Amino acid sequence: MIDVNELRKGVTFELDNDLFRVLEYDHHKPGRGKATIRVKARNLRSGTILEKTFNSGDRVQEANLEYHNVQYLYNDGSLYHFMDEDTYEQPAIPAELVGDSADYLKENLSIKLTFYQGEPLDIEIPITVDLEVVEAEVAVRGDTATGVNKKVTTETGLVVQVPNFIEVGDVIRVDTRYGTYVTRA
Repeated sequence: MIDVNELRKGVTFELDNDLFRVLEYDHHKPGRGKATIRVKARNLRSGTILEKTFNSGDRVQEANLEYHNVQYLYNDGSLYHFMDEDTYEQPAIPAELVGDSADYLKENLSIKLTFYQGEPLDIEIPITVDLEVVEAEVAVRGDTATGVNKKVTTETGLVVQVPNFIEVGDVIRVDTRYGTYVTRA
């Protein structure tokens, strides 16, 4: 059990047999009486957002999570297959759990999987990923003075705005938080 005063952004806890990860935390101390702790948390199983107010001194059950470094292998349509880098087990994760992160997954990419009692809950991909450009718009000569960008498609199907000098076959570094071009790799 952990005190609600210890809940901070990113902490995972159990409440009513559900798992929640804290998104926002606010400690409010009125002039008189007990302090209250307002928490906005995401249900890790259903994805819904819960806003809850706790009294100072309340306790919640701490979730014991397991983290595994895994390597992405392949996608068979509905499942994404990974290999644990320590035990060589091959967990399969449903596409709903992977979500938008699928645009950044390429073979042999190392990521972190979060498990709770053997059930996969979340994937954490690196902040930047290097992807090869497979399709690019044609750049018009003379547009370089204004810093014009063009759209390219990467090997994973992700469409990114890049500078005009990027061509098919170039490897670019993409920020996975925003889906934006960082630099040529």
